[in-house]
Amino acid sequence: MFEKSDLLIAQEFLPTSFDWRVGVIDGQVIYVCKYFMATKHWQIVNWNAKEQSRDGDVECIAIDQAPSGLLKTAVKATLLIGKGLYGVDMKEIDGKFYVIEINDNPNIDAGIEDKILKERLYEIIMEVFLTRIKSQK
Repeated sequence: MFEKSDLLIAQEFLPTSFDWRVGVIDGQVIYVCKYFMATKHWQIVNWNAKEQSRDGDVECIAIDQAPSGLLKTAVKATLLIGKGLYGVDMKEIDGKFYVIEINDNPNIDAGIEDKILKERLYEIIMEVFLTRIKSQK
């Protein structure tokens, strides 16, 4: 690998039955979901499986029901980057939370990430954008 790059980033493999996804905008958590691994696979999507069994299940939970350490870690990680819209993928092992990646273009699929807040989720996002637009005047 060093033949093509002077820099190599490696990530420890942490096997879990699901990954957390925490949606954050403007330093505030707006949704929390558990993305379960695809059947008999180590990722949430098995790209080699048949279409109907490709994705693992998704469970959204109320923010106030999520572990506080999860929420604090997600917000802290995103604030290092900025106050944009992020989806923080995390692993939980023995009550500790590990940031896997921060997506700056996270999925927000109808019926999944908006399952708890419904239209309010989109209103929150639009309110942040509107506030930013107005502050530019």
